[in-house]
Amino acid sequence: MAMTYDEWLDLQDEDIHSEWVDGEGFWYMSASERHQAVKGFLYVLLWLFCERFQLGIVRDAPMEMRLQNSAREPDIVVIRGEHRDRLAPMRLHGPADLVVELVSTESVRRDQIIKRRQYEEAGVPEYWILDPRPGHDHAEFFALNAERRYEPIAPASDGRIYSRVLPGFAIDPAWLWQDPFPSTLDLVAGMSAPPS
Repeated sequence: MAMTYDEWLDLQDEDIHSEWVDGEGFWYMSASERHQAVKGFLYVLLWLFCERFQLGIVRDAPMEMRLQNSAREPDIVVIRGEHRDRLAPMRLHGPADLVVELVSTESVRRDQIIKRRQYEEAGVPEYWILDPRPGHDHAEFFALNAERRYEPIAPASDGRIYSRVLPGFAIDPAWLWQDPFPSTLDLVAGMSAPPS
C-alpha cells in the first residue's frame, strides 16, 4: 500500500511485523513454529556469545532497521559495540553489523533477492539467509568484500562458518536443523575469545 514513512509509522504497533520500502507499506503473517524455533536458537546463541565477550547488542523482530529508502524488520540483528550510537529507543538508524533473515513461504524472493540487494547497497557487513521450511533446511552466509559486494562465506575445514563481524563466533549450519538443538551454553563455552 502506497504511503509515506510517517503514515506507515502512525499504523505501527510493537506487536505487528511490517516494513516500509520505497514508499509502500507491507504487513506480514505470523511465522511458523519451526521458523520461531530456529530463530530462537540462533538468537540465544548470538546473544550469549556477544554477552560473554562484550561485543555488542542482539535484537530480534520486530525491530526497525531504518535504511535510506526503507524501514526493514530483520528476524535478527547484531549491532557491534562501536555502533551502539545507531540504536535509538524505537529503531536502529543505519545498517546493523549482522542481519539474519529466515525464509518463509511468502518471503523467498524478498529475502534471497530484494533484501540481499538492499542490505548490500546499505553496507550491512554480513547477511545470513536461513531457510527452515520443510524439505529445505538450507543456510547461506554472505560478507561484504573489498568492492562492497556480497560474497559467500565458505565453510572452514571443520564445516563451520566463521563470522567476519564477530571474531571467534563459529556456527555449524547442521545445528540449525537438529531436534533438539544443541545446548547454546555448551556451544558458546567452546568458542574462543576474539583476538584483542
